[in-house]
Amino acid sequence: MAMSINELIEKRATLWESTKKFLEDHTDKDGKMTAADAEAYEKMEADIAEMGKTINRLEKQAEMDKKLAQPTSRPLTGKPRTKEPGADEKKGTASDEYRKAMFTAIRTKFRDVSNVLQEGIDEAGGYLVPDEYDKRLIDVLDEENVLRGLATNIRTSGERKINIAATKPAALWVEEGGALTFGDATFDQKLLDAHKLHVAIKITEELLADNAFRLEDYIITQFGKAIANAEEDAFLNGDGEGKPTGVFKDAQVGVTIGTVDIDADDVIDLIYKLKRPYRKNATFITNDSTLAVLRKLKDENGNYLWQPSLQSGEPDRILGYGIRTSQFAPKLAAGNVALAFGDFSYYNIGDRGQRTLQVLKELFAGNGMVGYVMKERVDGLLVLPEAVQVLKVAGTSAGGGESGGNAGGESGGESGGNEGGGD
Repeated sequence: MAMSINELIEKRATLWESTKKFLEDHTDKDGKMTAADAEAYEKMEADIAEMGKTINRLEKQAEMDKKLAQPTSRPLTGKPRTKEPGADEKKGTASDEYRKAMFTAIRTKFRDVSNVLQEGIDEAGGYLVPDEYDKRLIDVLDEENVLRGLATNIRTSGERKINIAATKPAALWVEEGGALTFGDATFDQKLLDAHKLHVAIKITEELLADNAFRLEDYIITQFGKAIANAEEDAFLNGDGEGKPTGVFKDAQVGVTIGTVDIDADDVIDLIYKLKRPYRKNATFITNDSTLAVLRKLKDENGNYLWQPSLQSGEPDRILGYGIRTSQFAPKLAAGNVALAFGDFSYYNIGDRGQRTLQVLKELFAGNGMVGYVMKERVDGLLVLPEAVQVLKVAGTSAGGGESGGNAGGESGGESGGNEGGGD
């Protein structure tokens, strides 16, 4: 019988304590281990990492089961009657009629297109995704996309201007009867525009004809995963050219290390390079391979910086701060920015309008398949670079380095970072 999520969490915590003890017992005074002991330790560490991934998968599965278990209709609680006067009625792409018409159109390869869909057609010939499906797609993106769950998400209908306080007035002591001094408060603006992202999948005609198969759930899940991966890569590493500007592009460089041998002091320095107001809601984001290094670090009292989560739904922590991993975060290598720490709510994601769905009827007809394309327009921007500090490895990475290795705010980052400890 498979273990529950809580049982797995407890088992992982127990294994972590055993792993720490093993490392302490099998490390000599120079910090070295025998080859056999090192192999055994790496196996234990790999088991902990796999348990963490299993816990995450089970948590996502439980959340999806919870959503799918919700009733699709409300039970009758009174006598059948016509709709009460003045009651709200869903219209347009939010209506049940539109959702059913879109589902029928998908099944029939858009041969059976109801007139109700015409109000949801866009200028490119696609159809707006029904509000219910669009929301469920956002749910998938939140689950698959690390940054969407931490960032500020905004719906935009056009270019969005975000006002930033560039300078603030200062309070001054004035002698009795002395003249007042007036300071100027200046403001800056950041712009959220829209970049086009699309994903295409092929579906066999047999699946389209199989009414027992929950085709809409399959499409939403597959589109959601594909878009989430492309988004997350751009939200972390994007250069702003035809795609969003990533966190690692604009964040300030708070700590620079000479080699990939990161130590506990580097992590502690990074935390205190971030100004105190931002530390209240701060989180780490890094690559899985970097996390494997961080797990071995200890503070000056011999305590491990990393602690596993002891509660379902809670992230693992480093020095009390949550840590999230992404396969798209830059790896710990020369020339890369390998660890980000900050309040990621200052990363704004602007979703322009609604997602659209198009059908490609003829392109794959010879293979007995139908193509579907979903498009969205989205932008992302770190509106306050000082809200996120990053750790950078000096030097040039061989072969050009990993994606997202350059942080745009390095020159400003040091000046901003030096204020991090004095709030």
